[in-house]
This record gives sequence, C-alpha cells and structure tokens, in this order.
Amino acid sequence: MFAPVARLAGRRLQGTKRVLQPSTQIASPLAAFSRSFSTALNYHVDSPDNKADTTWEFSQANMERVKEMLSHYPSNYKQSAVIPMLDLAQQQHGGWIPVAAMNAIAKIIEVAPIRVYEVATFYSMFNRSKVGKYHLLVCGTTPCMLRGSREIEEALLKHLGVKRNEVTKDGLFSVGEMECMGCCVNAPMIAVADYSKGSEGYTYNYYEDITPKRVVEIVEMLRKGEAPPVGTQNPLRIRGGPAGGNTTLLGEPVPPPCRDLEAC
Repeated sequence: MFAPVARLAGRRLQGTKRVLQPSTQIASPLAAFSRSFSTALNYHVDSPDNKADTTWEFSQANMERVKEMLSHYPSNYKQSAVIPMLDLAQQQHGGWIPVAAMNAIAKIIEVAPIRVYEVATFYSMFNRSKVGKYHLLVCGTTPCMLRGSREIEEALLKHLGVKRNEVTKDGLFSVGEMECMGCCVNAPMIAVADYSKGSEGYTYNYYEDITPKRVVEIVEMLRKGEAPPVGTQNPLRIRGGPAGGNTTLLGEPVPPPCRDLEAC
C-alpha cells in the first residue's frame, strides 16, 4: 500500500528539483524582468552611490540629536532608537537611506546590521533609493481612490514627465504611493516630504481635498520655493468640518437631564 505513495512522493520531489534548479536559458525578457523586479527589494546590490563599504556618518548637529534619542532608552536597549535614527539619516541624506547609513546606525546602537536592514525594509516610510527633493506621495486607499486619487496621480506623472518612483531630471520631484494617511474625510489627498533644506528644515505636510488642477498648482509653487497652504484645499471647508458649514448641531447641545449620576 505504501508503494504508490512512495512513487507519488518521488515524482513530486523530482518536480520540485526541476523548479528550484537554476535554468541556463531564460524563457523571455519579460520573465527575466519579472523575476528581477520581484526580488529587487529583498537584497542590496552595490551601485556607485550606494556601496556597503562606503563611510557614512551623522553630521555633528545630528549626532547631538542621536544622543538625545538614545537618552530616552535604557543603555541596554539602544536598539529601540532605530526608527527615529533611520528617519534622521533619511532626512540628512536627501530623502533616502544608503546601506552605509544603516551600517553606521547598527554600530551606534550596537546590533548586527541585519537588525537595522530588517526595519528599513519593512516600513514603507523609508526610501532605499533616490527620491526627489520633494517626494510627492499619493494616498491609494479606498476612500481616496473613490474620490479620484488615480486621476491625481495621473495628473502628477503627466505634468512631471515621470513614472511612479522615478525622479525628475532636475532632481526636484518624485511621485510615490502611500496607503491610508488618516484623513479620509478630506479625500483625496497627498503628502509632501520636503528634503530640500536637509534635516534642519525638513517638513512633511498633508494637502487635502486635492483636484488634478490644484495638485499641479502645488507642484509649481514648490518649484518656485513657495509654501502652499497645508491642509484642505477646499475654500468652503474649515479643517475637517463639512463643506459649506454645519447642517446639524447648529446650537448649544442640550445637557443631560441629570449630571450627578448618583443623584439620578
């Protein structure tokens, strides 16, 4: 009774070996692209501006900030500061984190470099390739999508002449996607990470109630060095309030019949 089962197991093992065995011939350029693209984010490959053996250090001012970060944790839990340190390194390095910066952080918090890599590769807030001085992130979650976020992204890409995650030739802009930014009431929206002034002048702002026309206007204001008004771009709305003003709760709320619950 075990013979058929053994033969089946043997055939499946041979099939697994064929799948795992490296092929000497690539079926098509598309297959090669899909394989390389699917694994591109899983490991580091040296490039001229991102080498593992490059020396990288925090600036003197930022090193003081690092010391302040470490002071929040017990000396035997330095690794707890890895996220704020990665964020600071990204600000200092123009919006992205080279592997050399991760290695420098690992030395400071006294952990194996892989402990820093696994954090940097897990969170989408950390960029491991170059971005523009203004990194434009379009919210792609359902409420914003229903309110036209795809049209917002299309307008940005067309106006800047790039694809998603590409950087414009002047190095000023790049366009990415982020999941829920937490302001669904004012959908659609974008976030702009401004790395143009380094870590000292770094800002991260939300622009809500966006339209394709308005998002292009915001880009051009940033290009000129101007500061677009943050928050809602709908002149009829105040912060997260209803457009046009309240339609309910127009007066003082009626108090409960008895405020002293023990006396009720």
